Amino acid sequence: MNVLVFLVPVALLLGGCGLAAFIWALKSGQFDDPDGAAERILLDDD
Repeated sequence: MNVLVFLVPVALLLGGCGLAAFIWALKSGQFDDPDGAAERILLDDD
């Protein structure tokens, strides 16, 4: 049971870091053009 006193805050901290990274990715425009790469492979640059 003493391990849970250590593991629960660590899990919450890691989850918060993951959430912060996801929110940062949203705000920095990482997901603005999800279809661009799918369409770019069909275009012929020759």
